[in-house]
Amino acid sequence: MNTPILTARHLNKVVPSAEGELSILHDLSLDLCRGDSLAIVGSSGSGKSTLLGLLAGLDLPSSGSIHLAGQDLSQLDEDQRARLRAEQVGFVFQSFQLLDSLNALENVMLPLELEGHADARQRARALLERVGLGHRLSHYPRQLSGGEQQRVAIARAFVAEPAVLFADEPTGNLDSHTGERICDLLFELNRERGATLVLVTHDARLAQRCNRQIRLEAGQLVDAVPAL
Repeated sequence: MNTPILTARHLNKVVPSAEGELSILHDLSLDLCRGDSLAIVGSSGSGKSTLLGLLAGLDLPSSGSIHLAGQDLSQLDEDQRARLRAEQVGFVFQSFQLLDSLNALENVMLPLELEGHADARQRARALLERVGLGHRLSHYPRQLSGGEQQRVAIARAFVAEPAVLFADEPTGNLDSHTGERICDLLFELNRERGATLVLVTHDARLAQRCNRQIRLEAGQLVDAVPAL
């Protein structure tokens, strides 16, 4: 039996507001196994990014539980959750989140260097070559196109071989042609490396490439279907 790599049970997220408590997520549960791909879809304000942040341990739910790679996130302090993310999680963001002061190779090396890997340079170089940027190793983010920056970000996300990769609108800042190429790359690497992929997207074509989709409305799961 394939043991889930990520489990959420009865998640609720409530935050204070001027009008009183605001419920962002309500009684949401899901399981993801290794190699799964899940698209979280829904209108703006439906709770998609909040759910992504909770699943990744960037925030804690008001109630409910999340187990990531066998660890109960509610039982870990902030430093322990950061350590778990470093060991088990990769991120790809809409805005790329590259460090302007580092070139492409250094950006991809960074998570490995923080973990003390002696082969950081070799692994980063190999992955940048895999994403088609072997000729751009010494270029800084300002010297790269949006699609190239996102390829660097994808290489950085996969270089530490995460168990789960979270992507928040990974094609949101790209034109449709470039976005399609980035999608191809994301799913190719995901298949090659066996990670679990969880992505938030407004792009129906991207969502349909995932094994599963869930739709949120006003913080509630209203639909959970396999992708077409």
